[in-house]
Amino acid sequence: MKTALITGGSRGIGRAICVKLAQESDYHILINYRANKDAAKETLRLVKENGNTGEIIPFDVANAEEVKNSLDTWYENNKEGIIEVIVNNAGITKDGLFMWMPKEDWDSVINTSLGGFFNVTNHIMQKMLRNRYGRIVNMVSVSGVKGTAGQTNYSAAKGAIVAVTKALAQEVAKRKITVNAVAPGFIKSDMTANLDEKELKKLIPINRFGEAEEVADLVSFLVSKKASYITGEIININGGIYS
Repeated sequence: MKTALITGGSRGIGRAICVKLAQESDYHILINYRANKDAAKETLRLVKENGNTGEIIPFDVANAEEVKNSLDTWYENNKEGIIEVIVNNAGITKDGLFMWMPKEDWDSVINTSLGGFFNVTNHIMQKMLRNRYGRIVNMVSVSGVKGTAGQTNYSAAKGAIVAVTKALAQEVAKRKITVNAVAPGFIKSDMTANLDEKELKKLIPINRFGEAEEVADLVSFLVSKKASYITGEIININGGIYS
């Protein structure tokens, strides 16, 4: 059973990716969530509605022990299961000016985005290397390539994943494993719901926020066989706000 794992797959961009992969691939969709089980169940319903199979898998990506236990249990229950695709999408923001930032806001954002990448990808990597095939897509952000005031913690975490994407891509390319990152700008989602869209869209050459489905289209391409010669790339999807 060839499987795609999407972390933070219950809502927003994560949900859109799960649904898009259900439509455009034959992967069994593994939907990770941390807290919102109802949202994860709704994503699973949409996956099945689009003619594919899936299941939900709860763990906090920032908790290494939880990640290990959950994935080991899944492998134990799915002896024929192969996770061929990892979409590292889980992330949080705790915005604020650096001079007033509490250490816990720094740590929690770094631990979720960067630590979460390590915990999930490192645990699956040996099996992926033995399988001699894989697709890893890391969701970063315009904040990780450009830097955003008031988001030093988020920019640091996502910027680190930009670097790790380029480094890991070189390590595993010979085994037909590609590693790429997608860097969205302003996308309509829970994370941007409190932003002033009317004002901010003036900064965007395309003059609108992006849709989660547009990001999912790009991810779907990158995990497909069509993208076999693309690795180590950071692809911006931001309406021209930074390119």
